[in-house]
Amino acid sequence: MNKDFKTPPGHVNFLAKRLFGAGGTIVDGAVAYLAPGGGGPVEMHTHATDHLFIVVSGEARVLLGDGEVIVRENESFLVKGNVPHSVWNNTDGETVMIGITVAG
Repeated sequence: MNKDFKTPPGHVNFLAKRLFGAGGTIVDGAVAYLAPGGGGPVEMHTHATDHLFIVVSGEARVLLGDGEVIVRENESFLVKGNVPHSVWNNTDGETVMIGITVAG
């Protein structure tokens, strides 16, 4: 198990890892299943809100303008809405992600 997982005080046989802290207002959230080669949008896009992507299983590749970030299982990444972006499965298997839309 990843060293970042810890047992909180008063818990037994329970491991947790903080994925994010306070920041903005949650607008909505969704679970996404990305098949091999899946993702989108095909053309990178921008918008007024940010996206917090949490990878539950697999691995995601977030394209950002002229760069990219790999988000692995049990990791999260906040994408600023004003940065051109898209998100893609980065494995040969299924990737499961939670996407949370966050307003400033």
